[in-house]
Amino acid sequence: MDTGRFEALSPLILALDTSDIDEARRLSDRVREYVDVVKIGLQLYSTAGAKAANDLKGDGFEVFLDIKMMDIPNTVASACLALCELEPLMITLHTMGGQEMMRAAEQAVRNHCTRGGIKKPMLIGVTVLTSIDRLALTKIGVQESIEGEVVRLAKLARDSGMDGLVSSPLETRMVRREVGPEMVLITPGVRLPGADLDDQKRVATPSEAMKAGADFLVVGRPLTRASDPLGIAAEMLKDANRVRVPAPEADDG
Repeated sequence: MDTGRFEALSPLILALDTSDIDEARRLSDRVREYVDVVKIGLQLYSTAGAKAANDLKGDGFEVFLDIKMMDIPNTVASACLALCELEPLMITLHTMGGQEMMRAAEQAVRNHCTRGGIKKPMLIGVTVLTSIDRLALTKIGVQESIEGEVVRLAKLARDSGMDGLVSSPLETRMVRREVGPEMVLITPGVRLPGADLDDQKRVATPSEAMKAGADFLVVGRPLTRASDPLGIAAEMLKDANRVRVPAPEADDG
């Protein structure tokens, strides 16, 4: 996969967990010196839809559409084609939708973008949500361990043509070992040492996640609820050993 489109990007992805597009734009603007990619999840997409993606792209950000699609193959493939028109950097699909669903989406997106001269989004597989622990997995009928289920689904995503995976920090090293260096790994549940865990059950620091093989770190509440989000973002990049020097302010004189 051609990774040239994201190699120069900051590894921090801002999770915009809000229903208000104006608030989302304000939150993004506060950290733009250290964040290049913003994540639009179901909450924001359900209220603002394509406008959210277009507005944030217009503000200069790459967009990660974390829609976590899962349906019959034709429906998911068709939905992906519609989202391609927004030219997002990434789109998520649930790997539990199966190999046929993932392959149909990958083939449809690749063909559509090639014919239309559109930037191809990376299709990212979601395995086991970071809010799910062993007990929760058992309650939905999965007897495999969290690690075993993550690896099984990660391999399925790789073999189905996905470009990358969302991987909990506690499974990132294991997933990287299993899927190899080519797949993009996106790690949520990242916190600075000593920070509140919120509802995340599997967390790590930025340095731990990056050393384990992550390419991107998804950060929401530690930035959106911070009194000094720019300072926290800078600390996170420093911890990840990816220090970025902000552009100098324009000289009005």
